[in-house]
Amino acid sequence: MAIATVVAVAILAGHTASAQVVPPRPPNPLASLKTVAVPEPPNLGEFVKDKPAAIALGKSLFWDLQVGSNGNLSCASCHFHAGVDNRAKNQLSPGLLRVTASGEANPDITFNAGKGPNSVLVPADFPFHKLANPNDRSSQVLADTNDVAGSQGVTLAKFIDIAPGSAVDKVEVQPDPVFNVQGTNVRQVTERNTPSTINAVYNFRNFWDGRAQNEFNGVNPFGSRDPGASVLKAPTKQSPLQQVKISLKNSSLASQAVGPPLSSVEESATGRVFPDIGQKFDRIKVKKLPRETGKKLKQLRPLGQQLVHPEDSVLGSLSRWPQPGLKDKSYENMIEDAFKPEWWDSKQIIKVDATGTRSFKQPQGALATDEFTLMDYNFSLFFGLALQLYESTLISNDSPFDRFMEGNSNALTVQQQQGKALFEQACAFCHGGAEFTNASVKNVENQRLRRMRVGNTGQAVYDNAFYNIAVRPTGEDLGVGAKDPFGNPLSESRLAQQGRFEPLLNASPNIPVGANERITADGAFKTPGLRNIELTAPYFHNGGELTLRQVVDFYNRGGDFAENNIDNLDIGIRNLNLTEEQKTSLVLFMESLTDDRVRYERAPFDHPQLFVTNGHPGDQNAVTNDGTGQATTTLLDLPAVGANGTTVPQPNFLGVSSQLSPTTITPSSTPVSPTNPLEGSITEQDCPPGSKPKFVSGGFMCVTK
Repeated sequence: MAIATVVAVAILAGHTASAQVVPPRPPNPLASLKTVAVPEPPNLGEFVKDKPAAIALGKSLFWDLQVGSNGNLSCASCHFHAGVDNRAKNQLSPGLLRVTASGEANPDITFNAGKGPNSVLVPADFPFHKLANPNDRSSQVLADTNDVAGSQGVTLAKFIDIAPGSAVDKVEVQPDPVFNVQGTNVRQVTERNTPSTINAVYNFRNFWDGRAQNEFNGVNPFGSRDPGASVLKAPTKQSPLQQVKISLKNSSLASQAVGPPLSSVEESATGRVFPDIGQKFDRIKVKKLPRETGKKLKQLRPLGQQLVHPEDSVLGSLSRWPQPGLKDKSYENMIEDAFKPEWWDSKQIIKVDATGTRSFKQPQGALATDEFTLMDYNFSLFFGLALQLYESTLISNDSPFDRFMEGNSNALTVQQQQGKALFEQACAFCHGGAEFTNASVKNVENQRLRRMRVGNTGQAVYDNAFYNIAVRPTGEDLGVGAKDPFGNPLSESRLAQQGRFEPLLNASPNIPVGANERITADGAFKTPGLRNIELTAPYFHNGGELTLRQVVDFYNRGGDFAENNIDNLDIGIRNLNLTEEQKTSLVLFMESLTDDRVRYERAPFDHPQLFVTNGHPGDQNAVTNDGTGQATTTLLDLPAVGANGTTVPQPNFLGVSSQLSPTTITPSSTPVSPTNPLEGSITEQDCPPGSKPKFVSGGFMCVTK
């Protein structure tokens, strides 16, 4: 909830605003989300032939644990609770994104005292910047850390090869200097808190730093920024393959989707590429191209380790219930059903050698792991678009707020209506519109760059909806002020200033930017939507606030590091002087943004079974080595849910309630099923060499033989 204007501050404080204040950016009026069309690429029909089939493919891939290198990680592994992550163990990362004053990488690899890899977060750890007086940022600092509450992924390992027919890749464990306990690798943790996938289709760009471009190139998150990104096309089954560059606008979700499966922190061993996942996977390449992900999955039953509820709103008719997985359909069939044949149907084989050099040939017997079908090679295209189409169905537009805006005056309480009025005065300047974020396609597409006054009264150009709000010192994480993998600024404002906006973004800037004009980008992050925010703790890009009350306190005191960040600070970050009653009204209003379909996992928010990694047996002081240099893993069972949802919702992070103080919060954990439906379907090939599965309540651990 970013406070946006001095005018609003003066109103809330009961004072008269100065006539010299620069006119603020106007807020986008709040509205029901039912009034906003779901963004979609205009040329989608060039690729997708059957949208419902593509949605079914996307839902399968989003939840399928077999996508991960270790066979037990999926996109859903970090987005299973209201689109976010409610785990508390092994969820802490040190300040790995810290930079020097000149912008050079300077990672802090030490954890805050008393914490470390595989430790458990508790309510007393929050907020990460703890003050004697929560209303005064100048009061005594009781505790402070640059650690981040992120999401656990994979242990550090190098990809070697696929194991045909196995969900588990052949990998070589690499010693991890950061995420280890007494020399034994534990799961790495992302450098930022997990944003929600629900309503994410409305974002013009995705990820906190906006690196997932609005334009999808079919390969990776970077759109036209990557000059080498291309896919292959077969006009007919017999014709020679054509290398083509593609562009799908309004597809930042597709751009985002193809990032984590190749991340050596989130889902992959280092060196794996997309066609490997389709084959289950190719050998390590010098040049990473998104090929191998598809190759592995073609040999595996979709969702083959997970139950699919027979009343699943998308996959129910394909369910093998009470057996795991889908019936009759392979991933190959699902791609054929969903996508036009010119993107997957060819007689030719693509061979990619160890240097990344590509050649075409006719098939001769079984394919080697460096040989790919057209379907394998273009798997990133199918993966990205299918996930985008599935996530485009995850729209929460039936909250009490939506019903109030549609004419039901009783949908909000009197106090929530008072909170709404406060919100519109002070928060809607950044969290505006039906989407509750200025980062929406509707708001950004024609106004990507804007000018505003920053904290030290100077004027600057900024990327619309990316703001520095003083959560942490700017140098700890540059956000959109950082660079892409090709050395270009992530900031579109800086690209415009350098004259590289058009070639790298395949668009024209909406305003000219002078060569000497000031740019504010460092430490700025995408404004998140606030819908279902009651369910999505912890908050901010660092996960440093536990409750909505703590969030309101943060804005009420004008941020935590306003003086430190003054050169880039949003002008609206100022003391608000809210009363305790006003704070409560704001929190209650934000709670009205919760859609009960999300809370109770009703369609379209139902899902297959998910085995969620939950750190490692032991703590930050001791773990059990599985014999390969990695710690044994604990999995928890999130049961399959059908279209009618559940009667008991998943607990929030640490059992958090928006209104409770941290001292009254009782820890909770992800619900565990009393039985393990996968027992008997998991074999030793699903564990690293030298270990075997040990079945526990709701999951299994790979333990030394």
